[in-house]
Amino acid sequence: MTHAKVLLVEGEEDKRVIPQLVEANGVKWGEKKGEWIVEIKSLGSVEKLLDKEEISIQIKTPENLKILGIILDADDCPADRWQSIRNCLIKIYPDIPQQLPSTGLIHPGEIKLGIWMMPDNKERGMLETFLQFLLPETGKALWQFTEQSCLQAKEQGAYFKDCHSDKAKIHTWLAWQNPPGLQLHQAVMKESIFPPASPQAAVFMQWFRELFEV
Repeated sequence: MTHAKVLLVEGEEDKRVIPQLVEANGVKWGEKKGEWIVEIKSLGSVEKLLDKEEISIQIKTPENLKILGIILDADDCPADRWQSIRNCLIKIYPDIPQQLPSTGLIHPGEIKLGIWMMPDNKERGMLETFLQFLLPETGKALWQFTEQSCLQAKEQGAYFKDCHSDKAKIHTWLAWQNPPGLQLHQAVMKESIFPPASPQAAVFMQWFRELFEV
């Protein structure tokens, strides 16, 4: 049976990171699937998450669904990305707003709907961009060096795409931590690497708590 509260995300990285981020901010997710406060489902790609037919199935098929959350990346054009997800939902939620609120969407209905667009519902970016907001004050100088290093690596022929520069910077940063090279979902549980008590994490957590009523 499907959980009454479901969160859809783009990929497996998001599926691993979001529960750990929520737990780092004081909300227990649950150890096993049957204990989860929210069932988190990866659709495998943003294309699948922006497919009208797929979204319709996710909303209409589960008989006991009460709350549906969607987290997706803004990537390079937040306005276009918002319109894409809005177009997927407009037939089911005809009064969905023209603009995505800066604090994330929470929309009433027979099935309550919530949308958060990484990093902050306004700017370009992705999950890794959001994690930059969690950097410790003591690590600012190292982060500036990380940015410079990635830029220089690109100039020297590093193969990562410009649209993936935030990914490159975060993983370079993690390579220099103790222990080096943690995966994102492991790193968000270490306060020395990503302190969870940041203003941006607080805005996200307010959206999450209000949407899922936890």
